[in-house]
Amino acid sequence: MDAEGGAGRTEVTFAPLPPARGRGFATSWWGRAWLQALEDTALDGEQLKKGRRLAREGAVGAVSVRPGRITAVVRDRDGTAHRSDVLLQELGAEAWDRFLDMAVDRAGHIAALLDREMPPHLVEDAAGAGVELLPGIGDLEPECTCGTWDHCPHSGALCYQVARLLDEDPFVLLLMRGRAERRLLDELQVRSAARAVRGAEDGEAPEDVAQEAYGVPAGEAFGAGSILPPLPPPPPVPEEPGLPPSLDTEAGPPAGLDPAALEVLAADSAVRARRMLLEALAPGHERQPVPAGLTPGQDAVRLAADARPEPWIAGRLAEGAGRSRAELEAAVRAWRYGGVAALAVLDEEWAPDADSLARARAQLAAAWEEGERPRLRAAGARWTVAGADVQLRYDRDGRWWPYRKERGRWVPAGPADDDPASALAGVLAGASPEA
Repeated sequence: MDAEGGAGRTEVTFAPLPPARGRGFATSWWGRAWLQALEDTALDGEQLKKGRRLAREGAVGAVSVRPGRITAVVRDRDGTAHRSDVLLQELGAEAWDRFLDMAVDRAGHIAALLDREMPPHLVEDAAGAGVELLPGIGDLEPECTCGTWDHCPHSGALCYQVARLLDEDPFVLLLMRGRAERRLLDELQVRSAARAVRGAEDGEAPEDVAQEAYGVPAGEAFGAGSILPPLPPPPPVPEEPGLPPSLDTEAGPPAGLDPAALEVLAADSAVRARRMLLEALAPGHERQPVPAGLTPGQDAVRLAADARPEPWIAGRLAEGAGRSRAELEAAVRAWRYGGVAALAVLDEEWAPDADSLARARAQLAAAWEEGERPRLRAAGARWTVAGADVQLRYDRDGRWWPYRKERGRWVPAGPADDDPASALAGVLAGASPEA
């Protein structure tokens, strides 16, 4: 999660990574170059061995990355915690200008960054422009509360962990050098567009810039469809939703931003994304109608039902949904039984027209044998069982929803059923007589 500060400075915090037993710390060439700089800089190789062991055992906490510095709390085997920092010199404004001009000269550099890659020719071209992206000997400067002036096991463990992060995203290195991903991409886009316009005016736009600015002609793309290989299969669905980023950073949140509430929303988004992916990969998904969007009030109920938030967050959701806490609890129960449809039955009082009422009465008459039907008092689309705190509600689709009175309030007691007797059976068995 990014926390914006002055002058566009940015901090990103990565949640702790699981132990790395049985695998190396860097698989990309730039990740290995990072570790090479560490191992060339450290004076005591034994300290780095201990650091590798700590990192491999998962002793490194959340890693905070910001321009010029990475930070984490690292725990020794006895549980003692140490804050460890590693400093890397930021690039100056002139160096960034040279890097951006160099990257815009070749569209392949921008494409590589967008693919989360840092090919050697990009680093070589940057070096040719006088910009050293990767650290060298002596560039990784350690600071640790354990008091060691050279690289200690804690700063070593932090660097090994960061190598894993670099494997996944080279923008981590660019952030350490002073540019956040969003700012860097925005600046590249502005320079690419400006260069394309200048080239078009001069009639000398380079081929790669023109291609990036104007895209591929539709006819050419359509004609290539028959010779292109088939799309690869979709990636497997993760077994569990992804973990949201940790927002426990040294930087305070901006005014009006609640990190705890934001963590709830991030976790909910991960759960929903996985659920949507499962639905999209299910057979016949393309024939399903597009679900209607939720109103803010409905979405507040959904979030309370799915996320099971802390009471104080549930209170804010109740306020956002225009309900009391007790009303939100009833709405959450309805949502878990049937989503939007169940919520409408809870909130809506409607009077069935003559045809709907006739169908409802016919269903009630056919549901029980003669003499077994409970006495029901009708009010609109609601039938209350005489002598019990139990009710049936009839919805606009002809289904029956069981309700029970609790603490003087009618609350959902089960899912809908086409058969009123079945809908009522479970709730009636546990109902208490009216006082």
